[in-house]
Amino acid sequence: MTPIELAQKLHARDLVLLAGRLLLSLIFVHEGLQLVTHFEGAQKAMSALGVGTPLLIATILLQLGAGLSVALGILARLGAIGLGLFCLMTASLFHANFASQNELLHFEKDLAIAGGMFILALSGAGRLSIDRVLVATLQRRASEAAVTEPYQPVSKMNSSA
Repeated sequence: MTPIELAQKLHARDLVLLAGRLLLSLIFVHEGLQLVTHFEGAQKAMSALGVGTPLLIATILLQLGAGLSVALGILARLGAIGLGLFCLMTASLFHANFASQNELLHFEKDLAIAGGMFILALSGAGRLSIDRVLVATLQRRASEAAVTEPYQPVSKMNSSA
């Protein structure tokens, strides 16, 4: 058995996608929880950067909502696109001081995370996702309903008018 055949048999692609989704989403879920649990401090820090409370709340909702979306595989493509765009905006708005090595590093990390999110958006969440389970359940119910309900032809319309 070749390594490729073994990987296919073990569904390695799906395991790697799951691990990648979890690793990519971890930073957003963690940061969102930190912002929620330390809201007043985050509010003061963001205010100093010119970010108002409504945008802070939107950021928290995006990080938690899209982060969990990616981690669990519920509309993961949409969550990944949202987080990828968020990373691009964060990099350009908050980490564009390239004279600082630290800011440059954060800029590059945001770009790398955005790239990972866009790749995930293209590849999808894989078989180990809630979306996959939901789709399979809906397809099974639809096929069961089609089998249990007899075919009822549409009656012909009276064309003698």
